Amino acid sequence: MATNMGIMDSAYFVGRSEILAWINSTLQLNLSKVEAACSGAVHCQLLDAAHPGIVHMHKVNFDAKNEYDMIQNYKVLQDVFNKLKITKHIEVSKLVKGRPLDNLEFMQWMKKYCDSVNSGLHHNYNPVERREVCKGGRETTKKSAQSQASTKASTTSRPHSSHNARRNDVATAVNSTNQAPKATSTTKRSCAGGPAYDEQITQLKLSVDSLEKERDFYFEKLRDIEILCQTPDIEHSPVVAAIQKILYATDDDGTAVAEAQAMISGEQKEAERLSPIAEVSEEKSCSETRKRKNIADLDFDVAGITNLSPRQRLSDISDVHCSESPLMTC
Repeated sequence: MATNMGIMDSAYFVGRSEILAWINSTLQLNLSKVEAACSGAVHCQLLDAAHPGIVHMHKVNFDAKNEYDMIQNYKVLQDVFNKLKITKHIEVSKLVKGRPLDNLEFMQWMKKYCDSVNSGLHHNYNPVERREVCKGGRETTKKSAQSQASTKASTTSRPHSSHNARRNDVATAVNSTNQAPKATSTTKRSCAGGPAYDEQITQLKLSVDSLEKERDFYFEKLRDIEILCQTPDIEHSPVVAAIQKILYATDDDGTAVAEAQAMISGEQKEAERLSPIAEVSEEKSCSETRKRKNIADLDFDVAGITNLSPRQRLSDISDVHCSESPLMTC
């Protein structure tokens, strides 16, 4: 199957008339120009004809007028490309503008791809029935039927005489000349701010969509954190209590963060103050210090006694006796 083709591929040399005839015959439409399919709805139905049932036709909008609705159709088309693993890049920003050359090139690629699927044969495919489930699908079918009927009537009817035909042409020219200023003024009124407003509305809708996606993303993250905090093993810890304090805060003055930090720091100080390991270690260190001091003093006294001479020992003993009795003199 053809997915990516070079710019010199034979598919890009197919003319507009052949492309239009292929679209109208496949989908039973009556398009007069290729850029009329810029909304993306025609592309979705062409892929639905090539792969019946793969496109969610109820999401396709044949009544798309502004760029926002057209982009929704191209999102459906991109989803189908992803399912079929088609790597063709869609220039949505150029196609929705209705540029003739860009729409022609993309439609040429579509024809090449659809022709490569089952040799372009669409057995038992009813385009009118499939289009009825789309938004604006019935109206599109009615317009196509009316335009086809008018085209057939115009080709079969012939003027009775050249004189009457010339007279009618002159009358038509006069009427068109008289109505030209009115049409010009009406067009100016309708176009004054119309496309600009449509573009602004499209941009606003796209920004709203992106903001809603971002909101939903962060809400899911906060919900995951809340579920994690409700785990029985950790739900009573001070850190979890501080996190819940921030999650359930209703004021935006920033006090919740300060209170959460105070909760964590207070729990840490309390744990340090009431730690039994610290008290036991402190008592042990004090007792060991005292024992070492007593042993050192005892060793010092024994060493001093052994180093004294017998005469010095007797003098020390006499001094002791003298000091014990206040009536005795040495």
